[in-house]
Amino acid sequence: MLDISGRVWSVWRRNWDAFLRTYRVNFIPPFVEPVLYLLALGFGLGTYIEAVDGIPYPVFIAPALVSISVMYSAFFECTYSSFVRMYYQKTFDAIIATPVSIDEVIAGEMLWGATRGMIYATLMLPVLLLFNVVTMPSSLLLIPFAFLAGLLFASIAMCFTAITPSINALNYPSFLFITPMFLFSGTFFPLDLLPQPIQYFALAALPLTHVVSINRAITLSRTIRARAKKG
Repeated sequence: MLDISGRVWSVWRRNWDAFLRTYRVNFIPPFVEPVLYLLALGFGLGTYIEAVDGIPYPVFIAPALVSISVMYSAFFECTYSSFVRMYYQKTFDAIIATPVSIDEVIAGEMLWGATRGMIYATLMLPVLLLFNVVTMPSSLLLIPFAFLAGLLFASIAMCFTAITPSINALNYPSFLFITPMFLFSGTFFPLDLLPQPIQYFALAALPLTHVVSINRAITLSRTIRARAKKG
């Protein structure tokens, strides 16, 4: 079993340092993206939707936006970015020329993908608070859970990266795996509105379904308790 040694963290630190060198590009999207989604879907389309199970539509999609951001950041970091480091920049070759093993490189890449997902979730939280679609302090739990969810998607991504013959082939998991999760994981409408076979498929094969459910339980815990008291 692989220990998370100092060598693993040295791989993580290399990616962290590279991330900070382009911080303007890396930090702006997490602020802009949820604003666009909330304006277009939550407060645009949402004006035609009274509520979802008694929950205002912007509040309903807010945890899904966090989940999607974590998925995208971790998955694409450990597919396209990792492939570039491995194949084009030869970064992996340079690292394994040191005492760091390839297993430790992969573990470091996965931990970095998870960290990036957590960073994006953390940056999104003030935006969602500004729009009053999440509440404190329960929403702080989104941050540690984002790391776990990011580790899940980073691990899946590294599996694809390991067997991908060319960077163009990464389009297959992007369109055949990520896009269905974006649409059919209970992100923008309740899962039970879908035909039953698709519901079963989403629960069995689309991990974002469970990430959205947990994030929604975290952000809506106060609302659910209030409704339970009224009932």
